[in-house]
Parts: sequence; C-alpha cells; structure tokens
Amino acid sequence: MNKNKNLQQIAKKVLDLEIIALKKLRSSINFTFASAVDLIARCKSKVIICGVGKSYLIASKVSSTMSSVGCPSFAINANECSHGDLGSISKKDLLIIISNSGNTEELKPVIQYANRYKIKLIGITSKKNSILYKAADVKLLIPEVKEAALNIVPTSSTTEQIAMGDCLAVAALNLKKFNKKKFKLFHPHGSLGNQLKTAEDLMISKNGIPFINENSSMKKALDIITRKKLGVLIVRDGKKNTTGIITDGQIRRSNLKKGNLRELKVKKVMTKNPISIDKDVLAAKSLAIMSDKKITSLCVHKNRSRNKTIGILHIHHILNANIQ
Repeated sequence: MNKNKNLQQIAKKVLDLEIIALKKLRSSINFTFASAVDLIARCKSKVIICGVGKSYLIASKVSSTMSSVGCPSFAINANECSHGDLGSISKKDLLIIISNSGNTEELKPVIQYANRYKIKLIGITSKKNSILYKAADVKLLIPEVKEAALNIVPTSSTTEQIAMGDCLAVAALNLKKFNKKKFKLFHPHGSLGNQLKTAEDLMISKNGIPFINENSSMKKALDIITRKKLGVLIVRDGKKNTTGIITDGQIRRSNLKKGNLRELKVKKVMTKNPISIDKDVLAAKSLAIMSDKKITSLCVHKNRSRNKTIGILHIHHILNANIQ
C-alpha cells in the first residue's frame, strides 16, 4: 500500500471510530438530557462551562454557541479557578462541567464550591463512579468509546463532548423559542448576518422615498427622478395609496413612443400594481424575486398593507451588502 492510500485509510478509520462514538451517544440520550436543557433554558443569569485541557477548549466552543442562541455564557478553565476565577461564579448561575474521567484533580475545588453554595451543576462525564457524576444535580453520562489515536489521545471522546454541547444548545434554542430574527441581533456582521438581513435592513425609507402623485405631469416626474438619482418613482393616489411605479428605463422606452411625454400624466405612463414585499422578507429572497421578474426595484410594505409603501429596495442595495 502506498503512502497516500495508507494515510487515507487512517483518516477513514478515525472517522469510523468517531461515527461509532456518535451513534453510541445518540443511543444514550434519555430523560436526564431534558432536565439539563430545562435548567439551561430557565437560567436567568449565566451558563458557565468549565473544563480542563481539551475539555476546556470544548467548553469554550460550547459556551460560544450558547451565547449565540440567547443563553449568556462564558467558559472557565478549572486550572485558574483555584487562583481567583471561582469568584466569577454566582449563586444564580448554572455551571456545566465537562470531563471524560470526572475525577481530574483541578475540578475538585470547582465541584466543592458549586455544592457548597448550591449552584446548579450539570456534569458531562463518561465515568459513573466519578466525583463529578456523583456531585452533579443533572448527570449526563456519555458512553465510553475507543479513542482514534493509540486508544489514548482524546479524539472519539472529545467528539462526543462537543456533540453533546451542540445538542444542549440547539435543544435550549428550541425551548426558548429563539428564532432567526433574534439570532440576527447577535450576528449583525459577517456571512451569517448577511444571510439574515431583511428588506427593512437595506431599503430606503421615510424621506428618502421619491413619491409622486398619479395626476402629476411627467415633467415633474422627470425632475424628481433626476434629482433623487434612484432611477425609480413610487406613484400614489390622493389617499397616499401606492398605485404604480415608474423607472428610468420605462421613461426612456416611453419617450421613444410618445413625443409629448412631458405633458402626459404620470398615471398614463406608470406600471400599475407594482410588486411589493413585506419588510421582514429576507434580502436573499428579495433578490430571487427581482431575478425572476427581471426587475431592479421592489416596493416594501408592512404586514398586510400592500398599498402603503414604507420603503424601496433596489438590487444595488442587496449586491452592495454581499448578498447573493
């Protein structure tokens, strides 16, 4: 077997062992998992996640996920707890300790502190006879598995730990009814934030909208569209209901057909019943609508008031936000 094939086989063996570990973890999920999620969802303070070594790195990742789904959280290293970091844990907090053995020496002061001050403790461990398992209010026992490296180096077991953390975070998200709109508040930038931007986030609103009455002359319409530089006008009737839309491309086409365009009323030139979307429609979906209809602008309304335009969304607004 050549070197490349041998390395590929090693990778596949690692994945096989970790898949087995995940299947075992899946089978181990029981009623205690629901108890842990309930504690997380009901926590009125912080969810603090503690570990040592690689378990601390996993605690940091799980803590980050918890915070991003509406459960304020931070990770602490058990090594630092005996040097002052215990002071960051309050009685209202929820403590989650991750440890494969559950007997790591550095964890003992943390466990004792939690028990002494009646701080709720969730223990994630694979040892039923460990200090952590016995001291925890909610005990999440993860199956013992074969490690992928020499059956010593934490690999399969750490895969279980991080997967359990994801399960807790996602289940808490659902229990707290945490939706995409709330998620966006914690992710205003980056690719995730862009995916969740809505029409309201990118539209031109209020005084920026170029409105014109349907009975106005096209001369006035040309003046406004030139001054506003948006390439679009929203047409309204006397009751300020949207009745049409005019684009600069439409004006050019009409000008070729009608020599006296400036003397016409706007309603004779406009496109009636323009396409309008709700302010909460995702910008990505808005772009799809524009592409499908072969248009460059959309009216934006609120709730079911389609005839009351509150904004204009132009294709350039979407593309400039790096949304595709």
